[in-house]
Amino acid sequence: MSRHVIVTGASRGIGAAIAQYFVENGDHVVAFSRSAEAPPGCAKSFAVDVADSASVNDAVKAAIEEFGPVDVAVMNAGVTRDGLAMRMSDEQWRDVLSTNLDGAFFTARATMASMVRARKGSLIFIGSVSPFLGVPGQANYAAAKAGLVGLARALAKEVASRSITVNVVAPGLIDTDMTAELGAARDSMLAMIPLGHLGEASDIAGVVGFLASNHARYITGAVLAVDGGLALGL
Repeated sequence: MSRHVIVTGASRGIGAAIAQYFVENGDHVVAFSRSAEAPPGCAKSFAVDVADSASVNDAVKAAIEEFGPVDVAVMNAGVTRDGLAMRMSDEQWRDVLSTNLDGAFFTARATMASMVRARKGSLIFIGSVSPFLGVPGQANYAAAKAGLVGLARALAKEVASRSITVNVVAPGLIDTDMTAELGAARDSMLAMIPLGHLGEASDIAGVVGFLASNHARYITGAVLAVDGGLALGL
C-alpha cells in the first residue's frame, strides 16, 4: 500500500535522494522546498519556508486533505552560515537555528497530529555528526543539529504509545553542494574517514527508507550515524 510521505528540503542533495527513494518505492511523496522544485514522480510539491510555522501548517493541511494522514515525515531542510563564533553575526546564528531546528519542530508538530490519530507513523530527522565531532566555524549548525537529538528523544517518548517511531539519521561527509562549500575543512575531514571516501546522498536515503519501514518498527529514539566511520558510531 502506498504511504503518504512528506520530505522537507527535497529540491536537491540528500532531500532529493530521499524523496526519489520513496517515489521508487511506490509511495505518494509530497516535497517541501523554498523553490517548490521536486524530483520526478513526486505526487505534489509546495513552496514552503520551514522557518515559518504558518507556511508549514498550510502545506501540511493541504497535503493531508489530498493524500490523507501522513505516514512518514522526513525533516531534512537545512542551511549553513559558517563562521568563527567570535565573528558570527546574530543573523548567521538565527538563520541556521530557524531553518534547521525550528523548521524541523514545526514540520514534526504539524505532521504528527495525523499520525497520532492514525496510531502509526515515522518521524525522521536528518541531523549530522558535526555536533559530536566539533567542527570549527559551525557553532550554529552544530547547535541546531544537536538540538534535533533532544527533540527527537522527547518526541519518541511522547508518541510511543501511538506506535509512532522517532529517529535521527546523522550523515557524515556526503557529496553534496553544501559540503562542497566547506573548502579545506572538507579535505581535513575526508582524511579522517576510515572508509576513505565521501558518502553519497543515496546512502542516507537508504537508511531513511529502512527507518521508515516495518523492519525498523522496534527502533525509536535512536541516532544512527551514516558517516563511513568518521564519528565511530557517535
